[in-house]
Amino acid sequence: MKANRLIEILALLLALTFLGPSQGWAQLSPYAGGGQPKPGTHAPIITHTFAVEKGYYGYIWKIYIEAEDPDGDMLRIAAVVDQPGYGHYPTDWIYLKPQYQKHFKGYVQWNTFSSKASYLREWTQIELKVSVIDKAGNESNVVVFPFEFVSGVKGQYQSEPSAPFDQGDLPRLGYIHIDLFEPTLMGNEGVRDN
Repeated sequence: MKANRLIEILALLLALTFLGPSQGWAQLSPYAGGGQPKPGTHAPIITHTFAVEKGYYGYIWKIYIEAEDPDGDMLRIAAVVDQPGYGHYPTDWIYLKPQYQKHFKGYVQWNTFSSKASYLREWTQIELKVSVIDKAGNESNVVVFPFEFVSGVKGQYQSEPSAPFDQGDLPRLGYIHIDLFEPTLMGNEGVRDN
């Protein structure tokens, strides 16, 4: 009798694993995006973006974004990083000031030097996924920004953003606070070569 009960519980857990995401669990993902807005509301829309694709480790990366929301209730920007060899980092949230809840055009800044890694290997690649969430929980389209850490890139800070971000001073909307890891050093903290 106990064995049958255990099999029933395992079958239920297995069914939840496969059927759960189709029942709305994917909404918990900060970068699922593109879902249907809640009735009577509209999802925000990211209309324009720009970011450079290469820089040295420690580079001050500016990610330019323009977004709008017909409801005027944009709440926060979600930033998620994927790194080969490490995986997904936890979502970082940038809360928007009230004047940016209907429309904004500006940049988020990421100082890529990390307190968790003294260096990243040359040619380390990451993907930054950005979306905007409104107060109703609707998520905008997701924009993916690839970035590669390389030294010796000339004139990074002289590169001008493309239109519509080339019109003078744009506001900084906030900072991304994600500390990257060097996957080849994980688990080797405190180990010294003799």
